[in-house]
Formats: sequence, C-alpha cells, structure tokens
Amino acid sequence: MTANLDAVIIGAGFAGMYMLHRLRGKGFSARVIEAGKGVGGTWYWNRYPGARCDVESVQYSYQFSPELEQEWEWTERYATQPEILKYANHVADRYDLRRDIQFETRVTRAEFVETNNSWVVETDKGQRIVARFVITAMGCLSSPNTPKIPGLADFAGPTYHTGNWPHEGVDFTGKTVGVIGTGSSAIQSIPIIAQQARHLTVFQRTANYTIPAHNRPLDPDHVREVKANYREMRKRAKTLPAGIDLRINNVSAIETPEEERRRQYQERWDYGGLGFMASFNDLLLNDESNETAAEFVREKVREIVKDPRTAEILTPTNIIGCKRLCVDSGYWETFNRPNVTLVDIRDEPIERITPTGARARGQDYTFDCLVLATGFDAMTGALLKVDIRGRGGISLQETWSEGPKTYLGLTVVGFPNLFTITGPGSPSVLTNMLPSIEQHVDWIAECMEALRTKGVAVIEPEPEAQEAWNVHVGSVANITLRSTCSSWYVGANIPGKPRVFMPYIGGLPAYIERCEAVVAGGYEGFSLT
Repeated sequence: MTANLDAVIIGAGFAGMYMLHRLRGKGFSARVIEAGKGVGGTWYWNRYPGARCDVESVQYSYQFSPELEQEWEWTERYATQPEILKYANHVADRYDLRRDIQFETRVTRAEFVETNNSWVVETDKGQRIVARFVITAMGCLSSPNTPKIPGLADFAGPTYHTGNWPHEGVDFTGKTVGVIGTGSSAIQSIPIIAQQARHLTVFQRTANYTIPAHNRPLDPDHVREVKANYREMRKRAKTLPAGIDLRINNVSAIETPEEERRRQYQERWDYGGLGFMASFNDLLLNDESNETAAEFVREKVREIVKDPRTAEILTPTNIIGCKRLCVDSGYWETFNRPNVTLVDIRDEPIERITPTGARARGQDYTFDCLVLATGFDAMTGALLKVDIRGRGGISLQETWSEGPKTYLGLTVVGFPNLFTITGPGSPSVLTNMLPSIEQHVDWIAECMEALRTKGVAVIEPEPEAQEAWNVHVGSVANITLRSTCSSWYVGANIPGKPRVFMPYIGGLPAYIERCEAVVAGGYEGFSLT
C-alpha cells in the first residue's frame, strides 16, 4: 500500500490533466491513473478515419493560460484527432504533467473507509493507493458500446469499434467493409472509408441530421484576430448556453415570415456547424418551429442524394436536435458513390452476423471488415465500470440502479470526498466540453483548498439538496424537445439502462451561477465534517 496522497485522479484526458495542474498549484499531492499509454482521453482512443471535433478549434481549447492560447497554432477550422492529441501532448509537456501520471493502468475498485475518512484505490497492477479524495475524469463518451448482435463473435474478418480504434490505423484499400451505425463517428468516418474501400455497406437504424462543416485551413488573419481578442471571446462564450461564442438569432422561427426564415437557415447552412440550431431561439422549445428547421435539412438530403429511395431512407423523421446534431464533410454525397450500399434496418434489425458478413432483411451481405460505429454507454458507463463503494460498502452501481443522481453533477450522496468531473446532472455534453471541464476543475480545486483552510475532513452532499437538484435537472429537461426521443442522452442505446435525461439542459451560465451560489452560501447543500 502506497503512502497517502491528497487525491487520486482517474483519467488523463483534458479533465484529468487540468485537475492535476490545478491541484499541484495549490500544494496538493495527486496522482493520475490512466488506462492508455498516453494522455488525451477521448482523443487518445478515438482514432477512426475522419475523427475531428465538432466545435471550432480556436474555441475547443484550454483558457486558463493566456500564454498557452497565444503559443498554440491550430491549422484547421475543425481540428482533426491527430492535431487535438498533439495539443494534449503539448500541454502535458509544457506543464511537466507526466511525472505524476501512471499510464497503462486501470482503476478497478475504489472504496471509502469511514474509520479514517480516506479512499483505498485498487488497480489492475495490484496496487492499493490511499487518498483523501477520488476525482473521476473518465469522460462522458469513453465506454464503447458493443451491440449484442447474434453471431458477432463468428465474423471471420477483423472487427473494429470507432471508440477503440487501432493506433496503427487501418487501410481499407481494396477491401469490402460493413459499417453498423450512422451516428456522429459513422458520419465522420463513412466518407473516408468509402473513398478507400472497394465496396462499403452501411447498416442504418436511425437517420440522423447532420450539418456540413465546411472545414478549411484557418486563415492567418482570422487567427490573429482571434488571438488579439481571445479574452473577450471567452467571456462572451460563458454567457451563452453551450459555452460557445456564436450568434443566436433571438426570435421565434414560427413567427418569422417563411422567406426570411429560409434565408436564415440557408445562411447558417452555408456557414456550417452546430450554430445551425441557433438560427432561431425556439427550435428546441416549439414543435412547429422545430419542424421548419427539420424540413429545411430534409430538403437538403433530397437535393444532394440522387437516388430517391436512398434519399428517403437517409431522411430523418424525428425532431432535429433531439439526438446529437452531427457535423459532416461530404456525408450524404457519399451515398451517390457506386461502391456504397445503404441497408435500412429501422423496422427489421440485423438478424445475425455471419462468418462472411451479415444477414439483414432476409438478405446476406458479405464484407471483409466490420466497423461498429455504435457509440458509447454515455455519461455513466465509464464510472460504473469501476467498483466504486461509498459508506457502508454500498456500490455506485447499486445507488444508480434506477438512474444516476448527483448534486450539481459533481458529487453523490453516500460517497464522501468523491468528485465527478462533468458527471450526470452537469451541462457537459450539451456544451463546449473544455470550458465545462475547466469550470468543474476550478470548483473542485477551490473546494479542496477551502476544506483544508477550514480544517474539514469530509464533504458530502445532503440528500435533500441532491434530490432537489435532480428534480430541477429533470424539470428543465422536460421543458425542451430534447427529452422527447430515444437518444443516448437518456441511455436509450443501452439495453436495460434506466431512461433518465442525464445532462443538465439549463445552460452553462445558469449552471455556473448555481455553483457559485453554493460556494457563497458556505457550500450550501453539503455536509462538512
């Protein structure tokens, strides 16, 4: 058993790295435990073809250091996975973080010991580490979901998952490939795979909305302008719901004349990216307004995809923005290629995977390689893979058996001195993750410093405060259209997972205000002992 630490941090992605940096700066001893061979978290594992961020690169970056902002040079409007991983490594080197990161190690268990108010953390290397605090930084989308399709283990060729891609890369040149899934990772990877493969077969359960990225190299003049005004841009972003500096058209879609409405949509489409949903202020509040945006995108599918039957299958029918809106580079155009086949499995799921391919809709499809673009067990998957046990030995798995409950997405009743960075009940995946991560890390670091100053050994949320927060998270979600469909936001992609809308939809500014009010109230809603 190792000597005591102030904190064990699980995960060396952007959250874990910044948490380590902040705790060091406050004189706390900390160690990061990381399963991979390097830093980067999501961007270490997700190396599939075409992987890139859907937030513009100049905003998808740390903001705690003006020097770091000025010295780093992004090359594209939407950074690729290799470039983001390069950035993560630059940060790790710049702040000498690796000396306190233990790589190629998984935390298997963490148990709170009430007799001395400490955590005992166990790893797959047989270690037992004692720490006063445990801080999870495992990411919201880091536990790959492998579907339970009959015969999956029988496939004779290589099987790849977009969330755990081979680091040496995969060359599909001359190969026939099957892709299951049409979510974000599929929408990014399918155009690249289609360019390489001899033939690509795509199995689609749900057609998704996607907006063109119009990605391009960054104009040096634009970069200079951003760097000259970074502080102002960051400040504006923190006043907006998603923590992204973009222009919100603060009028109703349904109350806007059709010609002007279409002009707004076209302008946003031509600019590209997630800002399309800011065309009007009620797209996620009013069914009629939402339908105007949805139908605009459906028309684009019909314009782009030449075969009417294929276009019909690719046309989404649900609420736009209810599931994660995607950003693409040539996705729908890919289905005009003669070497691409689309199979609709919405009403008839894949019957089974065969040694040579898949059987669906009574037909056999053959391919050399299989790609599972089937997403993640979001928000809770990574947390529940670790056997986390709080007071009385109760497990987090048991505590969350009916769905996750937290206080502020940061803490859980019955689990003292445990912090969850961007946990369920926080804005996290509905925002620009970097500022959300920084806000959480700063809150945790300052909380730990305040506890040290006060001589407090243990912090734990009070049941009434946690329940009130969860009621608030649920009630805010129910106001919007996001909670009306079967998305991974509610765990619908995982069989047997409780249906709970997990992220906080109230927006980053309201959330920050609430966190600050809790601190101003002497850590209101927490028991300090």
